[in-house]
Amino acid sequence: MASQSGHEGVVKMLLERGEVDPDRPDIHGRTPLLEAASYGHERVVKVLLEQRVDPDRPDTDGQTPLWGAAWGGHEGAARALLERAEVSSDRPDNGGQTPLLCAARHGHGGVVKVLLERGKVSPDKLDNRGETALLKATRYGHEKVVKILLALVVINPDKPNHHGSTPLLLAAQYGYENVVKMLLGRQEVNPDRRDNDGDTPLLCAAYDGHEGVVKILLETERVNPDNTNHAGQTPLMCAVGNGHKGVVELLKLHQVAPHVTPLGPGGAT
Repeated sequence: MASQSGHEGVVKMLLERGEVDPDRPDIHGRTPLLEAASYGHERVVKVLLEQRVDPDRPDTDGQTPLWGAAWGGHEGAARALLERAEVSSDRPDNGGQTPLLCAARHGHGGVVKVLLERGKVSPDKLDNRGETALLKATRYGHEKVVKILLALVVINPDKPNHHGSTPLLLAAQYGYENVVKMLLGRQEVNPDRRDNDGDTPLLCAAYDGHEGVVKILLETERVNPDNTNHAGQTPLMCAVGNGHKGVVELLKLHQVAPHVTPLGPGGAT
């Protein structure tokens, strides 16, 4: 409890008692070090690291002290832990999320940099949902983290998750214009790549009415504005069906076919 609340003096006082185990976990497997790291109490983390503790001990969810520091965005605690050789910078929890994935998911750019500086992380590692750190950062619109990750030559900026959704598709779906621009800056990114339903980034942006994203994608020569998904829907059909007038006008400027569907025999509509 003292470690969780950051009471350094109390922690030291208790540790002076020989009968206190500095690494004793609670019923969830959370040790004093994990609690201190998760709440960003750097001084307490350093005090505990001087004791006989396992600095990489996971709780029942597989979350280590470093994972906790990454989750909370605590750079100082993360650095202190990474100074210990026993600490694995790429150890996943039970959901397959590594500290890097966790930091990216929550937009903690500082921790992302700290982990990458260690040089022992796999930036394209997948969690149990098949998502990379870049996909996590993109899904939640964390521009700073996206920029950091895209600066890595080794990263695959077009790697999809289990549903086939790429970072660009997610950015388009949620209307993150700046993220879309950053992703399109990498030549490896296919702006017309489909997910498992046949949806393209343009179709997703049109469906949700993100005019800015639609405009950016339409200016990309590699985008076919008339592609259909597996249900036969085009971006124009999606925009019309959801009443996104601005998107409809943008698509009409690119001479998109209206796709009038015959409803009767002989082509009668």
